[in-house]
Amino acid sequence: MKVAVIGTGYVGLVSGSCLADVGWDVVCVDKMAEKIEQLRQGIVPIYEPGLEDVVRRSVRAGRLAFTTDIGEAVRDAAIVMIAVGTPTRALDGNADLQFVYAAAAEIAQALDHHAVIVTKSTVPAGTGFQVKRIIAEANPTLSFDIASNPEFLREGNAVRDFMRPDRIVIGTETKAARKALEELYQPFASDRVELIETDIVSAELIKYAANTFLATKVSFINEMADICERIGGNIEDVSRGMGSDSRIGHAFLRPGPGYGGSCFPKDTLAMVHIGERALSPATIVEAVISVNRARGHRMVAKIVQAAEDNLRGKRIALLGLTFKPNTDDVRDSVAILIAEELAQMGAIVRAYDPQGMHQARQLLGDAIEYCDSADEALEGAELCVIATEWAEFREKLPADYKRLMATPVLADLRNMFALDVMAEHGFAYHSIGRAAIRPAQPQSLAEAAE
Repeated sequence: MKVAVIGTGYVGLVSGSCLADVGWDVVCVDKMAEKIEQLRQGIVPIYEPGLEDVVRRSVRAGRLAFTTDIGEAVRDAAIVMIAVGTPTRALDGNADLQFVYAAAAEIAQALDHHAVIVTKSTVPAGTGFQVKRIIAEANPTLSFDIASNPEFLREGNAVRDFMRPDRIVIGTETKAARKALEELYQPFASDRVELIETDIVSAELIKYAANTFLATKVSFINEMADICERIGGNIEDVSRGMGSDSRIGHAFLRPGPGYGGSCFPKDTLAMVHIGERALSPATIVEAVISVNRARGHRMVAKIVQAAEDNLRGKRIALLGLTFKPNTDDVRDSVAILIAEELAQMGAIVRAYDPQGMHQARQLLGDAIEYCDSADEALEGAELCVIATEWAEFREKLPADYKRLMATPVLADLRNMFALDVMAEHGFAYHSIGRAAIRPAQPQSLAEAAE
């Protein structure tokens, strides 16, 4: 079976390379000639653990190719996947489908045989039928089927998620389309993988429903963390008590600075618009968005409090710029907002991230200083802010933080350290949903004499 993948962004590149890795003949197409040339050389333009190895292995085996020519890509293809971006539309916050529709029109012009045209991009319910209409109008004689096959890839874990999925969702209109997709995913099938075969609209909605529910858990636990801080509870105990209920589960119950990245922010907004169009408001999702929008500013306020309301001229080490670890994605990262606001308040922000430095510089410019290591950022710092839970920040001992810093004050927005350990090392330690640690002030000479 030959597969054509339209788009070599995050979803398209991971999907295409993983399908090739299990034996299918895959051609990925993109309009960016420079990007395609890099991929032909095995250079992956995004950071995703394991992806570069999969791409290079599949290219060497002759199962994965890259081109700018859509005609070449779809030639003899049994399945054509649309995997282009669907960013948030600036005008109204809805999903921008112009790239999906443009891809559909180009596919229609390039295809000269029957194929199953699959929407892999995250799209609002009903988009598949618009894709069908566009193709039919652009090429009235073309025989084709349409399908929806949403992705469930976590940045930083995408290759593993594709190769070992917990479910595969297939939305189709015909038995032929369903059979083709069943064959495509047969190498990934196992007893533990649930194959969900449904209609196109339901398949499209599953992706949005899943992401908005996970975002809801994030905003909920962050609100609980705020309540814990106010009344003296410990959010880690609350999270553990909640997550132990099998109906709830532990996933996404870690408090922090709020969600970001390429999926949750745009998918929650799109879900609200889906509800509005259906005259069935998604009021819970609206509340989730509101909580998350305020979260970054609440984190800034916590940092200001840790700095005792005095930021001007203060050297701050900001550890982490990406929205989560194991990615170079800084889209909607709270760390970027924190860097901007602290700099505007007069702080000297010295930042380090293992993968996101280049991307952050494009957004922040010269507003902050960029360091080559965590140690460099921490050297002489009067306050450290941990914004992203990279393993190297957790593995660094509290004694090492203290040794490097001018004053041991840490605002930990990821709860990476135990309260008793930080107290033992004499830190002023501010975390999320837990009591702040404020070391006792040293005695004056007069008090010591008494």
